[in-house]
Amino acid sequence: MASEPHYGRRHFLKDSLVSIAKTAQEYVTHRDAPPEQQEPALREDWLRPPGAVSESLFAERCTKCGDCLEACPYDAITAHAKDGFPIIVPDRVPCYLCEDFPCITSCQTDALVPLARQDVQMGLAIISRRLCTAEQGCNACVSKCPTGALSMDFGAMTVEVSGSHCVGCGLCEYTCKSVNDHVAITVRPARSFLSSPPGGTDTVSA
Repeated sequence: MASEPHYGRRHFLKDSLVSIAKTAQEYVTHRDAPPEQQEPALREDWLRPPGAVSESLFAERCTKCGDCLEACPYDAITAHAKDGFPIIVPDRVPCYLCEDFPCITSCQTDALVPLARQDVQMGLAIISRRLCTAEQGCNACVSKCPTGALSMDFGAMTVEVSGSHCVGCGLCEYTCKSVNDHVAITVRPARSFLSSPPGGTDTVSA
């Protein structure tokens, strides 16, 4: 049977037009689509849960079972995205220092060991005088501190941190983030204190 060139050309042109229309439609769809939300980069100054033993011993004892994550009623404990070990990122969800420490109770390998609330040493709150708005009357962090480590000096209009009372729970940092444009408090993790424990100073500021 003889070929039908006119029939073939008609279909070729039709298919080409359809393809161009589809391409244009896909372009408009992708152009108008909302940008993908990227997960913020994990900060390096994360904290270990309360009762955590030294970093070297913690790495040996912790099995990454996730029991402490499930036990935390506030979902403050999460698994590190890279190594899977439990951590707390205070500006996302701080530690609320539960009375009975269910995270510690759930740990069966002694990576987290029992202790009193005042003996917790997750880190130490550091206040940036440059960013702090205490001189404008803000002292929201003081009322949220569960250990009384923060106090307002109304004479100097500054917030003071008692190193001997701060346990590094991060509630002050979380509160500061919720009420101010710039976070003036950050919790320095206990593992960063090489020569002395967090409670070694009376007042701390930067």
